[in-house]
Amino acid sequence: MSEQNPSAEHHHIIFKLNDVPSPHASFLAAFQHILASIIGIVTPTLIIGGALGLGENMPYLLAMSMFVSGVATFIQCRRIGPVGSGLLSVQGTSFAFLGVILAAGFAVKGRGGTPEDILAMIFGLCLVGCIVEIVLSQFITRMGRIVTPTVTGIVITVIGLSLVKSGFTDFAGGAGAGDAFGAPVNIFLGLLVVAVIIFFSFSKIPMVRIAAIMLGLVAGFVVSIFFGMVDFSRLGTQPLFAIPQPLRYGLDFDIGLFIPIAFVYLITAIETTGDLTANSVISGEPVQGDVYLNRIKGGVLADGINSGIAALFCTFPNTTFSQNNGVIQMTGVASRHVGYYIAGILIVMGFFPVIGGAFLLVPKPVLGGATVVLFGSIAVAGIRILASEPIDHRKVYIMAVSFGLGLGVTLVPQSMQQMPDIIQKVFATPITLSGLSAIILSLLIPENAGKAIKD
Repeated sequence: MSEQNPSAEHHHIIFKLNDVPSPHASFLAAFQHILASIIGIVTPTLIIGGALGLGENMPYLLAMSMFVSGVATFIQCRRIGPVGSGLLSVQGTSFAFLGVILAAGFAVKGRGGTPEDILAMIFGLCLVGCIVEIVLSQFITRMGRIVTPTVTGIVITVIGLSLVKSGFTDFAGGAGAGDAFGAPVNIFLGLLVVAVIIFFSFSKIPMVRIAAIMLGLVAGFVVSIFFGMVDFSRLGTQPLFAIPQPLRYGLDFDIGLFIPIAFVYLITAIETTGDLTANSVISGEPVQGDVYLNRIKGGVLADGINSGIAALFCTFPNTTFSQNNGVIQMTGVASRHVGYYIAGILIVMGFFPVIGGAFLLVPKPVLGGATVVLFGSIAVAGIRILASEPIDHRKVYIMAVSFGLGLGVTLVPQSMQQMPDIIQKVFATPITLSGLSAIILSLLIPENAGKAIKD
């Protein structure tokens, strides 16, 4: 692609990156982006809160997930100094963080910590972890030797597979379902959501395909009402309006719990590079040269800073969302000015915890039906990365050992119980164990080893 004329092959773009659409067109495009991303923005909080029993803190946490998403989106789109890509890129919490955040939360809960203690630890870990991504942003374009497609593919696949248990637990009714766990009505609702998502994912209407997850949740929610599984009275107990409170739960830190989270910051930095490259391609912008490299550095730097802001304002790390690239392709609107409208809408939504409380009405099996698909999709994305390059003898063994170790500690968590505490915290996390295994083996096994055997 020519850097001098990057949009020559992108005739579908109606509004280019620096164009300013009318307020009406901007609002319409912004609404489509929010429709595509709102479930992705709030679902990580729903999963973490449900698994860790965060109870009455949930409406506020959900409100902050929207508020910070808006602030982070503005920073990413606006590009303040060196911070931000300057592309139309919506921000939210990556599902990649769920496994390590849940592991840290369960560790605090296991030693008798309250929900506030759990949140203080999580936000302390994430605040320090953002420094990792901030530093990486300056070297992100020179890390190809360490973080290869093989390493990235392995880690993303393990992230998806390790989260399936959490999604399927909700599918069957949730951890606190008691005797109702695995009840036929729960399985029915989960399968219904999966079926609706699949149905709309193959629609000929692009916007319907993008909104398939939301449509599946809506369908499952409506049907669950008829089964008496939705308690609307809970909505009236939520505060209508709230002011964001930095450090509401305080901060805590544990080096053993930090290392897995730091590793995921590394992986999401690589994911962000891919998302922003795809965004550049779709928007008709350069994907080589100084303009492109500065955008990648600025985008990853913004991810790190935005994740720090997220920790301070009591929500989880923020990174770029890939689904919005599909909205740009569908609408032909690549203007970063639309990002300001998206940011404004999300920030306003964040001042109303009652909106977040509405998401808490969704029954666990309905949420589980959607997350099983989402987590499975993460694993498939990892497999696609692995399949993007030829798999020779060397890569077979890197993958085999990494998958074996990572999934091994997932399936047999008690295998590490006699190891020192810090070893348990670090290496009992499948994401870290599989990722470190992949990196070490990639460095130790010569690149020509697999080719030599094949020849």
